[in-house]
Amino acid sequence: MNDPVPSVPPKAPRWALWLPLVLFGGFVVLVLFGLLRPAEREVRSKMIGKPMPEFSLQPAVADRPGFARADMATGQPRLLNIFASWCIPCAVEAPQLLALKQAGVQIDGVAIRDQREDVEAFLARHGNPFARIGADNVSAIQFAIGSSGVPESFVIDGKGVIRYQHIGEIRPEHVPVILEKMKEAGR
Repeated sequence: MNDPVPSVPPKAPRWALWLPLVLFGGFVVLVLFGLLRPAEREVRSKMIGKPMPEFSLQPAVADRPGFARADMATGQPRLLNIFASWCIPCAVEAPQLLALKQAGVQIDGVAIRDQREDVEAFLARHGNPFARIGADNVSAIQFAIGSSGVPESFVIDGKGVIRYQHIGEIRPEHVPVILEKMKEAGR
């Protein structure tokens, strides 16, 4: 009897042996690239250069009026500050907001998800640079203008158009930049 010759599977190409190692190396390079160059954490508003959306907010405190879109189109640039009493960086920026007010900047505030008593206590403790303060209890205006957190500030020109966004607390070194952006918005 003739015994059949056992069949031998065809040999894999030599490069196929290296394929798992190459794929693993590519994965390692991708992970290292992500770790060494982390994604940007700041979310820039897509509303820069666009008019403020329509809104009307109730007063956040008893001694200041509420805030509406019409208050932004006065012919003079204004600084809109998004803040909250529970926000630690908001307390850090308070002296700079007072310095901006001293320099003649008109500042309006929007208190995010806050209670009237808490906002009043915050302002009593850190100072009140605001001409108007609106209560945004559901963050509707915050999201409509492209703000992703607190604090954030926006330079609004005299026609109610958003010209500049400052993400995070305003530190002393940021004051000259904001004053320059206010000047540009007034032209």
